[in-house]
Amino acid sequence: MVSPDRAPDRLEGKYAAMAMCWLLGNGCLFSWNSMLTVVDYYVFLFPQYHPSRILTLVYQPFALITLAILAYHEAKIDTRRRIIFGYILFFASSLLVLVLDLATSGKGGLGTFIGICVISGAFGVADANVQGGMVGDLSFMTSELIQSFLAGLAASGAITSALRLITKAAFENSKDGLRKGAVLFFAISSFFECLCVILYAFVFPKIPIVKYYRNKAASEGSKTVAADLAAGGIQTLSKEEVEKCSERFSNKQLLLQNIDYAIDMFVIYTLTLSIFPGFLSEDTGSHGLGGWYAVVLIAMYNVGDLIGRYIPLLKFFKLESRKYITAATLSRFLLVPAFYFTAKYGDQGWMIMLTSFLGLSNGYLTVCVLTAAPKGYKGPEQNALGNLLVLFLLGGIFAGATLDWLWLIGKGW
Repeated sequence: MVSPDRAPDRLEGKYAAMAMCWLLGNGCLFSWNSMLTVVDYYVFLFPQYHPSRILTLVYQPFALITLAILAYHEAKIDTRRRIIFGYILFFASSLLVLVLDLATSGKGGLGTFIGICVISGAFGVADANVQGGMVGDLSFMTSELIQSFLAGLAASGAITSALRLITKAAFENSKDGLRKGAVLFFAISSFFECLCVILYAFVFPKIPIVKYYRNKAASEGSKTVAADLAAGGIQTLSKEEVEKCSERFSNKQLLLQNIDYAIDMFVIYTLTLSIFPGFLSEDTGSHGLGGWYAVVLIAMYNVGDLIGRYIPLLKFFKLESRKYITAATLSRFLLVPAFYFTAKYGDQGWMIMLTSFLGLSNGYLTVCVLTAAPKGYKGPEQNALGNLLVLFLLGGIFAGATLDWLWLIGKGW
């Protein structure tokens, strides 16, 4: 059994763990980002149903309610089973999107749209299991691992956007070009989610640095890592030993101590989702890029989000003051009038720049909050706090997706 009282001289496998976290972060949102990125296909199939808004609005309640239940019972839930279940659900749902499209021969209609909405809800349940579980799990490890996971979340958006640009260009002049690109997307998505199941179940638990931090968390009273330690070949503490060191702050106490971080997460994603992807897909007017415009804007957001999540690696640029993080978060509300007036009076260059900044600030502040908040707590408390912060993140996404409908006022609504 690895001694939890001291860190190993060299944290073996650190870079392998970072790469694995990046891939697992990618898998956490790859399926959902694929659905968002092919939104031009769904707008073509279901023009009367506002798919870019409806799909997000369906996804979020499932994610939010599921994570609220999981966060409440977090201390008793087997993290390993939870995360593996999430990745399997991502895989099955991605495959179902593919099967549904092939079964209906790419035809629209209310029945098909309801089927897509059901799958969107399943993505929400999977996201709550994986994202909350992984952020909680990585919160008691070194900050580079959670940063890599968060960067992977953003990378999934950038990669899907790049693939969408390639498939759109490749199939632009062919019959059913939009559909061919969408089918290719979900075929890739299904394969990648299957890969994530294998990586998390059989590779990640055996990396030395991961085993060390999980063992350390177990020594501090964590009951959620036992199955992962067993998968890594480590004998866990006895039930009596765990009970001796299981004193910890309650979820309520953790939330009250970190209410500013929780509100920051909520506000960051409320603002972002009130603009992305609905406003960018439907309300930016007509420009020289034509049908490419929405795809380019979404791509620029995703690239900005990815870059923003790497900036905190430079210590000079990382915000660690709680007051400064909150001030930066609130200042982003200036983007609402900026987007409104740019859509009305500006050209596409300004809109692309604004969209890039929206993504950049979203990614940057997300990493600053999620790496700063867990410091100073024991492993079980860091796990619980990670789950709570992701709960507020998803709450912000739901609020933002709802507020996104306000852009339609005066446009027939």
